[in-house]
Amino acid sequence: MDNNKDKEKIMEIVNKEKYKEAKTVRKIVFITTAIIFLLLAGILTGGYLYIHSALKPVDPDSKQEVQVEIPMGSGTSAIASILEKNRVIKDALVFKYYVKFKNETDFQAGTYLLSPSMTMNEIITSLKTGSVYKKAALSIPVPEGLRLTEIAGIIAKKTDYSTEEIVNTVNSPEFIKKAMETYPELITEDVLNENIKFPLEGYLFPATYSFEEKKPPLEEILLAMIKKTNDVVEKYRIDLESKGITVHQLLTLASLVEEEATNEADRKTIASVFYNRMETGMPLQTDPTVIYAIGEHRDRLTFKDYYEVVDPYNTYLNSGYPPGPIAGSSEMSIEAALYPASSDYYYFLATPKGEVLFSKTLEEHNEKYAQYIQSNQSNK
Repeated sequence: MDNNKDKEKIMEIVNKEKYKEAKTVRKIVFITTAIIFLLLAGILTGGYLYIHSALKPVDPDSKQEVQVEIPMGSGTSAIASILEKNRVIKDALVFKYYVKFKNETDFQAGTYLLSPSMTMNEIITSLKTGSVYKKAALSIPVPEGLRLTEIAGIIAKKTDYSTEEIVNTVNSPEFIKKAMETYPELITEDVLNENIKFPLEGYLFPATYSFEEKKPPLEEILLAMIKKTNDVVEKYRIDLESKGITVHQLLTLASLVEEEATNEADRKTIASVFYNRMETGMPLQTDPTVIYAIGEHRDRLTFKDYYEVVDPYNTYLNSGYPPGPIAGSSEMSIEAALYPASSDYYYFLATPKGEVLFSKTLEEHNEKYAQYIQSNQSNK
């Protein structure tokens, strides 16, 4: 009998413990569920508020205008990144999905003046119609492959500044110092090499520049061109560092590619020829550097030009990189200089028809020269 009572008491104790445990578990489950619910609610609310904020103008009261260039072939993701980088929108991802939600397409390449006060719909309308938010009072188109003095001539034609004044300003120690302080990762001590003819040669990016003022300060024009170079180079910063190439070397080699290439397909192979020659200690032997050393255009160079023009830029007499860029490079040439093709070519020549022929040996190169260049000259 006592055994039964003991069992009942034990069972009663066990049941009470189970009840307590169940109650504790229910409490834990309830608290956990509540926390998860609150977290989800917080995340959803935070997400909603963030997206709601990101859809609004960056600064509704801003009177600032930002020059934004949308390159040819840019997709929505690229455009969104460009807009975010220029602080015209708050979030590239939100812009991308907003455009997708609205089923907006047919954005046009071009240079735009956009404002942080614009709504997303206003930005989208501008990009679709190809019209700037506010018409530029001054537009300066700078083609690829021009020397600094030629760029100065273009600026002079579009403004009241003389070519001499522009060249003197961009070469002045005061302006160079200002440019170095403004873009320290782009413009380094490399531009101060005593052998460089123009310190900022190759740092004025070829593009179309728009200005709200009809007569903007000269330094504003020049700094806009340097900023564009900085924006382009910055995209390749990680790869530059991993490959151990300086910005100055990149722009220098890119300018050689720009001057030698006739189309996009040849640029990376031309770059590979330059790298192959430097790796084996061969001089680059590229004609544009000799023309740059001479200081005036030549349709044809002579043996005397190649080997009697004693100048640091003459890559027939000097191995390795020339002291600096010899012209402004397109982004295609910059990419080619950074990502050259893999080849075993050491020579190339351009035919009168604009075709670039590559060779592995000097003998092969001379045969092509005799066939395509000398024969063409003798037929004239």
